[in-house]
Amino acid sequence: MIAARISGDRLHLQHGPIDLIVGAEGARDAAFATAQARFSTVLEELVAELPLLRTAMPVSPKGVIAQRMARAASGFSEFVTPMAAVAGAVADEVLTAMKTRDISKAYVNNGGDIALYLATGSFDVGVAGLDATALGKVTIRAGDGISGIATSGRGGRSLSRGIADSVTVLAGCGAGADVAATMITNAVDVEAAQVVRERAFDLDPDSDLGERLVVTACGSLSLNQIDAALNNGEARALELVRSGRIKTAFLVLQGQKRVVGMKELANA
Repeated sequence: MIAARISGDRLHLQHGPIDLIVGAEGARDAAFATAQARFSTVLEELVAELPLLRTAMPVSPKGVIAQRMARAASGFSEFVTPMAAVAGAVADEVLTAMKTRDISKAYVNNGGDIALYLATGSFDVGVAGLDATALGKVTIRAGDGISGIATSGRGGRSLSRGIADSVTVLAGCGAGADVAATMITNAVDVEAAQVVRERAFDLDPDSDLGERLVVTACGSLSLNQIDAALNNGEARALELVRSGRIKTAFLVLQGQKRVVGMKELANA
């Protein structure tokens, strides 16, 4: 395991595939020590239940982080496994440990999926396209009820069933934002000759998606096709906002974007 202080008074924690950047204001040293201690067993806890966590919901895991994942993935009509929430759930768990210390602001960034605590102040999040072009900024303030930020899309670390360049979700926790971003990304889709799909297990034999088709390429789409795909994603995002699962979603596809939910957060 790697644990090192880095520039900006941040903490870098890495163990196997899990790579966290941690920040805190207030009792920083104590919070960092607590984060490191909690992180030290995270990977082995997840590995112990990995076969179950790759199984379609509903499942009932035993570990604390695994239970966070299952709660976040519960209640969806679509296929989903707890793994859709893993990055956010890990961030949530480490942040929860840090909150036992006297801190005014803290975050745990797990590869772009963030668990956030704001007693005061604000936190800025950038929204970008597949080519990393900045498309706007989201300012989250204490009192907004947002403690989780997650981004999914074709440019992410996981296989995607939809064609969104990116979908950034703000929610009440990291795990909830993580799985919702996946669901909305899947919905941003359209049948078109420019979209190439392959079976997930042909690309990754360990993928929990199995024989389901995932997008491997998406050529330039017409404005009508982009609009249709974003309409599908917007409709799914609106359902999740109305059900209370998320606060806001930012959908990006080939330079076009939609904002669903708390539009006042966007400073595009």
